[in-house]
Amino acid sequence: MLSTRQWLPGGGGQVGTAYKMHGSERDCYLGLDLGTSGCRVAAIDDAERVLMQVKIGWPAAGTDPLTRPALWWEVACRALRCTAARLDGWVPRALAVDGTSGTVLLCDGHGDPLTEALPYYASGFLAEAQCIDRVAPTGSTARGAGSALARALHLLALVREGQGVRVVNQSDWLAAKLCGRIACDANNALKLGYEPVSGHWPDWMDALALPDAFLPEVVGPGTALASILPDRAAALGLPADLLVVAGTTDSVAGVLAAGVSAPATAVTALGSTLVLKLITEEPVFAPQYGVYSHRLGNAWLAGGASNSGGAVLAQYFTVEELEQLSPLLDPENDTGLDYYPLPRRGERFPQANPNLLPRLEPRPSQPHRFLQGMLEGIARIEADGYRRLQTLGAPYPVRVVSAGGGAANRAWSRIRERYLGVPVSVAQHQEACVGTARLARAGAGGHGLSSGRTES
Repeated sequence: MLSTRQWLPGGGGQVGTAYKMHGSERDCYLGLDLGTSGCRVAAIDDAERVLMQVKIGWPAAGTDPLTRPALWWEVACRALRCTAARLDGWVPRALAVDGTSGTVLLCDGHGDPLTEALPYYASGFLAEAQCIDRVAPTGSTARGAGSALARALHLLALVREGQGVRVVNQSDWLAAKLCGRIACDANNALKLGYEPVSGHWPDWMDALALPDAFLPEVVGPGTALASILPDRAAALGLPADLLVVAGTTDSVAGVLAAGVSAPATAVTALGSTLVLKLITEEPVFAPQYGVYSHRLGNAWLAGGASNSGGAVLAQYFTVEELEQLSPLLDPENDTGLDYYPLPRRGERFPQANPNLLPRLEPRPSQPHRFLQGMLEGIARIEADGYRRLQTLGAPYPVRVVSAGGGAANRAWSRIRERYLGVPVSVAQHQEACVGTARLARAGAGGHGLSSGRTES
């Protein structure tokens, strides 16, 4: 396995003398992950050993937490204060943030929210999609009624003109709250229409007549942004010289945590959603199927995200029930149930269909057979996803590494192995926050992810 410094080569922004790291053996690096279930923070040392992890979930009641930036900040602050209080002599030198890809909001020039956020799964913005489709090329990731740019245009119609409005992703906004600099990493910018191959916002976006500064400055993941604001450092119990570096998406952070590097190796994240990432030598883009590629060092991560996954399982089973029923599964023999498990109407990948309905009938009387049918359905979607990538020119994976909560379920791993036809193993680390901490460490040494030239 490549070390982080090999895996994250330079080119994403260099660290100047103001960001020079101390040489103490007690230095550590923090990764903060904002996910669908809450906030996680990991601390690692210079050898990339995980020192600790902190998790704080979203409140059980109330509106959708992914629409509420103020709640992100509140929970992230709690997690960071808890982390700082437990470090016991370790000194955090850098921090990076990852968030759900495609969750966007609008803010003013100071970073204060002008709207609630629209989560990554919000779709159906047909009028906005039509405006984009008239000017965007066929292969653009900004196309479609569920694109981040369509969501941004929908929000733009809700705010007054003349407010210095700009669009930010979830992780961009939180990093800006910490350091005062509003910038977007190239991976999060992708679904807003940024072109990672050429490294700039495309010219066709001029036809949308967006406000000045609406599109954020784009930097490479791991680029040094700024030191933490003094009042933030004091309130959170963090060092005044803590460096905030540009983060990435939750799925890319999961790959960094998994510790993989070889071409044709895939990482499947079995979290609330099903996210597929395949290491390729060339990018693959097919927005009509929900397929896109992130640059990762000198390689690419091709893949997509299905709405299927742990969220639909949680609608029918508690964690305790999943643990009790899993030993009763028969992973060597199919149930014959042809399910397409979705938590709600709409799918993104391997087919982009906002009107696709969940298919979970007929329901057997035995709960373990119902569970196995759902797990088979998710495995079928996973296999179809990798086959979709293959038809678009990517290699079929030679092995799949599993991350996320579902990776520990041995019966499900065996079911997936049969459907995929390749070996399935468990990731080095399961949590995206560990990958983001690795990115913070790389950024602190001036080794951010290369993503082409930066663009304001």
